[in-house]
Amino acid sequence: MKKLLCQFDTDLYPSVFDTVVAYDAGADRVLAFGGVTPDRVTPLVEGALFTRAPKDKKNTAIFVGGSDMQAGQKLFTAVQKQFFSGFQVSAMLDSNGSNTTACAAVAKLCASAPLSGKKAVVLAGTGPVGQRAAALLALEGCRVALTSRQLARAEQACAAIKARFGVDIMPVAADSHAARGRAIMDANIVIATGAAGIELLGAEHWQNNAALEMIIDANATPPLGIGGIDIMARGEVRDGKIIWGAIGFGAFKLALHRACITKLFEDNKRIFDAETIFALAKTLV
Repeated sequence: MKKLLCQFDTDLYPSVFDTVVAYDAGADRVLAFGGVTPDRVTPLVEGALFTRAPKDKKNTAIFVGGSDMQAGQKLFTAVQKQFFSGFQVSAMLDSNGSNTTACAAVAKLCASAPLSGKKAVVLAGTGPVGQRAAALLALEGCRVALTSRQLARAEQACAAIKARFGVDIMPVAADSHAARGRAIMDANIVIATGAAGIELLGAEHWQNNAALEMIIDANATPPLGIGGIDIMARGEVRDGKIIWGAIGFGAFKLALHRACITKLFEDNKRIFDAETIFALAKTLV
């Protein structure tokens, strides 16, 4: 029996990236739908639920993606509301790659050193990867601050994290290299999750920071998010800090994404969101 992945994307066009990874992970066929919303998803889910016998339902799974994490979370919730006893398939949420990227990054940090009690700063953290990374760091026992150019946006992101994960994140306004440099002065961990091609810090802002222990830059498009970072860095020590570049941990992000898809087809009751993807990441790192 063929392994079918139903890809529900909140964007108009389903993500080619997610489709390719699904095939690489062992899906026999990807049924991709774009522009899916909570009020339109019911017949799609019913098509996945009512077409195979209970013993065969593990061969059908649902993947929710798209560029908007908030929309993806609402859609993922709507999908699960359609499940009932005996009628469920495994499902995964990874809007904009945010869950797998954030989980891969924080898992690499966990493997490098204990995180509990550390201060972490997520630069330009209002996007989906930044919010997920901030939440995971807090769940690991870090004191976490999240920066944005506008305080209101940082506050909104922190409120969303609190609502979803029940953890407190400190919002920080930082609209320049100098301001972000001040924001990380007493930080032990820095993760840069800004938009592609925008430098958030110069090398001079971190190289001589004695408190700083670990840095991850999630931006793979030049100029990188943090100046002086090697995009290929894979946990090597530089200027006394453990450094991970976007490509350096990106291979693990892809491996994690593929592993999640593979496990969706092991049974029909797997639900992969941030916490469960992170738990898997820590076993694979």
